[in-house]
Amino acid sequence: MILKKAALLFIVSCFCSASLWAQQTQAVDVCIYGANAAGVMAAYTASKMGKSVLLIEPSPHLGGMTSGGLGQTDIGNKYAITGLARDFYRKIGQHYNKFEKWTFEPHVAKDILQNYLDKQKIKVTYAYRITSASKQQGRITSIVVENSNAPEARTNKTINAKMFIDCTYEGDLMAAAGVSYTVGREANSEFNETYNGVQLMEGHQLPDGIDPYRVPGKPESGLLWGISNDQLLPAGSGDQREQAYNYRICLTSDVKNQVPITRPEGYDSLKYELALRLMEKQPAKRKLNDYFIWSGMPNNKTDINNRNGFSTDMIGMNYDYPNGSYAQREKIIHEHEVYTKGLLYFFGHDPRVPKELRDEMRKWGYPKDEYVQYGNWSPQLYVREARRMRGSYVMTQANCESKETVTDGVGMAAYQMDSHNCSRLVVNGMVKNEGNVEISGFGPYPVSYRSIIPKKEDCTNLFVPVCLSATHIAYGSIRMEPVFMVLAQSSAVAAVMAIDGKTDVQSVHVPKLQSALKENPLADGSAPELLVDNEDKTKIIVNGNWSTLTKGGYGPSLLGLKGGEGIEHYVRFIPTVTRKGKYEVYTYFSKQQGMTSQTTFHVFDGKQNKEVVVKQADVIVEGQTSGEWVHLGSYEFTADGKSYVDVTTKNADGLVLADAVIWLPVK
Repeated sequence: MILKKAALLFIVSCFCSASLWAQQTQAVDVCIYGANAAGVMAAYTASKMGKSVLLIEPSPHLGGMTSGGLGQTDIGNKYAITGLARDFYRKIGQHYNKFEKWTFEPHVAKDILQNYLDKQKIKVTYAYRITSASKQQGRITSIVVENSNAPEARTNKTINAKMFIDCTYEGDLMAAAGVSYTVGREANSEFNETYNGVQLMEGHQLPDGIDPYRVPGKPESGLLWGISNDQLLPAGSGDQREQAYNYRICLTSDVKNQVPITRPEGYDSLKYELALRLMEKQPAKRKLNDYFIWSGMPNNKTDINNRNGFSTDMIGMNYDYPNGSYAQREKIIHEHEVYTKGLLYFFGHDPRVPKELRDEMRKWGYPKDEYVQYGNWSPQLYVREARRMRGSYVMTQANCESKETVTDGVGMAAYQMDSHNCSRLVVNGMVKNEGNVEISGFGPYPVSYRSIIPKKEDCTNLFVPVCLSATHIAYGSIRMEPVFMVLAQSSAVAAVMAIDGKTDVQSVHVPKLQSALKENPLADGSAPELLVDNEDKTKIIVNGNWSTLTKGGYGPSLLGLKGGEGIEHYVRFIPTVTRKGKYEVYTYFSKQQGMTSQTTFHVFDGKQNKEVVVKQADVIVEGQTSGEWVHLGSYEFTADGKSYVDVTTKNADGLVLADAVIWLPVK
């Protein structure tokens, strides 16, 4: 009888275990790992295209850096931002009663990202992180994730999927799947580059003459905190150092919405001794904006970033992060939080800080209405760069400078080649920062499809749109939040194509993918907007001797002509209207030195011509951009090819700019 009971208990136990295992296993078409903005766009796109999706986020936070404090969007050029990414910034604009907006509060970005998920009834699996990936014949068959807060075997989940998309900043799914990757900086010689590897430049640099030792002039006293004993390697040398991480800080000057900046636990004023020496070296600098990039956001808030020689970047303290264990990473994240909160407290309360700086800092506080569940502090460290895949194609400096152009582009990048400092060391007896690079002067360029997929021998059902295949310096241009969104959407469309075609990611027909992205940019079948740029030579007519300008416009170039000669010249933008109906018309209005105080436009809807005058003073350019979209009105357009918009020199008293026009269908 006892044996029968024991057998029965064993059977029941096995049944319960099997039931529990079944509950912990899930099968979907597309698994997206990482619910930052890129992950949200990938999940939304795949779901809109009829596939079952699972979106997993290792933390409790939705939106990554887009909702994590980076409200001063790094754009480069709005021309490069397409599809759902562009739609996101339009929705940000709607929230603030504008057409499009690229500066915003963290909670606004999070709410809008959540709305994308809600539309498709996508529930994020929060606080689950990857532990392993299983592969068969080059394909990931499943991944195992554990509870980030309670990593016990009984809470593990097994996810089976046909396609996987790694949208994390760290590339953890990619690494678990055994895909080739690199960390740090390549030597310039490896890919025939000039701005990779070790670089001692002037950007975000300390002035000459700052002593690095605790007791000035005495090396035996030891180095100040944050200065390395490492030797400066030859320029262009490769290493495994990462560019510095930091927090993009959201503060508010609204006293009714403030939580005071107090002394954080673990505060150590010795970490900021170098800041004092910097202040002594530049006594005329007595504004917070001299030590921080203090960008204003809506409703009296900020996005604060690193500036000059000593600021929010915690240089040299992240080397172990990319390949570190979860415990190591948590330690590094905590150290960055303590350092940053301590820096704010130091500027506001240390008596050695000039009074002007202390007084200005104490006007600010943490916003009560941001990151409420995280003590009003962003839960997202700015991991600027971690692992980078070594995929089917490696984007390099030559791509950024358009010396090499790919034909399989599935997104564009346009930001400068940008790296924050990677080390702080002693050079010729002085403390210097090393690794900062800021090289601009080039237009938007395509990002290869092959750079977001692994080599075929590594994996055949994985996309990596964030930790994509690029050298350190090329990644510094590509690694912007809107670009990640674009590449994630492209990954999702390609994933659906691969599933439907029963093929691997390397065999996706890229021209078909490019057409799908162009014809269905919002993934919902709606009519795409009609955009005519001055680069579209078959869709513009140029009357007069207009010059081609290469800076400050929408896209690679814009046209300019000085008015005031009494002769009216124009550039005509002609859309291909295939659907008769109502359209909102916008023009891209750049602001440059010497331009006219007003610009006259003629809008012809196929029947009537309307004159619209835009005054330069009425256009306020916000954020990292040269211009804004200006509304020219709502019109009913015919589909007979007769409509157009003219940018004219009528009544101009300076430089007239002709750049781009959008016809936006009214839903």
